[in-house]
Amino acid sequence: MKETGDEYFDSEEFHEILSEYESAVDKGLPVFLDAEELTDIADYYQFCSYDEQAEQAINLALSISPGHIAPLNYKIQESLDNGDVDRAREYLEQINDTDDLDYILDKAEILIADEYPEEANDYLREKFKNISPDDYEDFVTNAVRIFSSYYCLDFARQWLARGIPKKTNSFLELKARLLYQLGEYKESVKVWSELLDADPYDKHYWYMLASTQFASEDYSSAIESCDYILAIDPEDPDGLLTKANGLYEISNYQEALKYYDRFLKVEPQDEHALTYKGLAHLNLRCYKEAIESLSKAEKHSYALSPYLLEIYEQLSFAYSEEGIYDKAIEMLDKADVLYNADKLRTKVLRGHIYLKAGKIEEARRCFRQAYVSSDTPASTLLRIIVSLYENHYLEIAYRLFKKYFKMVKDDNTEGYAYMALCCYDLKKTDEFVDNLKIACERNPDECSIALAHLFPKNVEPKDFYTYIQEKLRK
Repeated sequence: MKETGDEYFDSEEFHEILSEYESAVDKGLPVFLDAEELTDIADYYQFCSYDEQAEQAINLALSISPGHIAPLNYKIQESLDNGDVDRAREYLEQINDTDDLDYILDKAEILIADEYPEEANDYLREKFKNISPDDYEDFVTNAVRIFSSYYCLDFARQWLARGIPKKTNSFLELKARLLYQLGEYKESVKVWSELLDADPYDKHYWYMLASTQFASEDYSSAIESCDYILAIDPEDPDGLLTKANGLYEISNYQEALKYYDRFLKVEPQDEHALTYKGLAHLNLRCYKEAIESLSKAEKHSYALSPYLLEIYEQLSFAYSEEGIYDKAIEMLDKADVLYNADKLRTKVLRGHIYLKAGKIEEARRCFRQAYVSSDTPASTLLRIIVSLYENHYLEIAYRLFKKYFKMVKDDNTEGYAYMALCCYDLKKTDEFVDNLKIACERNPDECSIALAHLFPKNVEPKDFYTYIQEKLRK
């Protein structure tokens, strides 16, 4: 019998019911269990991904009690999960007790799934008027759950505002999840923290807290929360992967690789971890290792994977850095036929690779095609200029920067850090300082990418200009 982490499924009471059922089935004897017990068994099998056994148990429940709400509710949820609203409605019509809370909730969910959320809300509000005090908490909690699961967040918020006097853990979890969906991360963090104050050893709560902190870009706090998860269970896959991702986001690539490797020992075919392990190697300029990880990510991806475009583009870059230009172009050919292909981007990348390979005419043709076909020519020109700079065509890059800044609006934020870098290399000190000032004021992130290697690690990108001014005064 499989341990699930579910309190009821792991209880002695359920184990006895399941043993009785499985013994009867194995021996071909009649099963003397009611519809609710059989539905619980079907839920358990479904939880454990024993789909055939789950179907057998639920069909037996329906044959014993054709109009009973428990197995019909199971079939309704199964139909909705499969996107079959008509079949869900057919099962709803078979339920005998139309005053049961599950019937009310099922009917509302079918309306929402059929894209009638306002009608569902009106129906629930009407039924809520006559709800018994014993069902109040379940009614409100499930109304929030249903609306939020279909991203009808305004209605979910309305039901959440009705409040629950007892504020059970299940309600607080639902509140935290809804706040997360609404993008109210600080409030969501407060609720997860409240739950953890009551149960500091709950890995799930720590993971949800870490995920919320990660979504709010508070990566250091997310990493710290993952440390609590890993203190409880050093091999917890969620804790390992989230910590690895957090370390990646703060550019601690060496440490991130350690946690990606630990996670991949548990989940060796995980596409996300393999992709980001490759990206971490790329950032460390370990191109052979990047190719190895990204190639594994490609192998374990599927046809419509959202990671494939990134995988092919970054493989192309890694191969070009290793001087394997034919493979680099081959990767871009693969990228171009994907459902989410960005052919303008790959055209610029082709130009970059041809330039790196010394094929000037091919590069010029790619850059020109990209620029002419672009809906945002200034943005495309900037990417071309950066490629020219990276391939050491400094004078051409400098002249095109002048053209670029004439094209963009006065409040433009992009390109100044790269122009500063170009001027630095060309020893145009005054222009370097002028562009650095604008870059620090308008786009510290670009400063971090383009200029961080010129400054001490303890200087924040937004302070690069101030640091230079102080150096010049000395």
